[in-house]
Amino acid sequence: MKAELIELLAKIVQVLQINIRWMSWNLFLAFIPLVLSIWLFRIKRGRSWVWWLGFLVFYAFLPNAPYLLTDVIHLIDDIRTIPSVWLISLVLIPTYVLVILAGFEAYVISLINAGYYLHRIGKSQWIGWLEIITHALCAVGIYWGRFLRFNSWDFITQPDALLTKGVEEILGKQPLVIILMTFGILCGLYWLMKRVTLGLIAQKNRGTGINTKGINSNS
Repeated sequence: MKAELIELLAKIVQVLQINIRWMSWNLFLAFIPLVLSIWLFRIKRGRSWVWWLGFLVFYAFLPNAPYLLTDVIHLIDDIRTIPSVWLISLVLIPTYVLVILAGFEAYVISLINAGYYLHRIGKSQWIGWLEIITHALCAVGIYWGRFLRFNSWDFITQPDALLTKGVEEILGKQPLVIILMTFGILCGLYWLMKRVTLGLIAQKNRGTGINTKGINSNS
């Protein structure tokens, strides 16, 4: 029994070591726009050139958050290579679910922060359009990242390739179908996760006696 337990623990460590590097890196990229959204949209500041620069960086890195949804392909590969049903059920799948949800929640909170900013400056009517346009841009960004292997920093390092090859590729029938499907998935999951997130925030604030009117105005 002890030997079996040790062997099981060794397999768990091995499984986690296989994925921990790329999962940590992708989560790091996903949390960059979240941190920027707090700095851009939650802290009262003027829209100087530094703010606009941060805004551009925010949108360049934002697709990295929902991009984690596509990492499910690694889960499929891992399931094929790992023989233990227990490892798959108790370690592998929960790890993937946690990482993917964390990345997408970073996306949701980032856009909630952007909506909060629009509400604060009296542009609440733009929130819906901002979300739709952002979903569309991120759908394109996810396609560029997953299929063309472009990164956020390629806007600086190789803008010509990004604009020529990137634009040329997305005009094909298959890429357009993939992008439209990604857009639909982003819209649906965002709508669900946003309501869950705002509901949890409202519940927490009611418990502490904080007024939630401003927070929920962009729902």
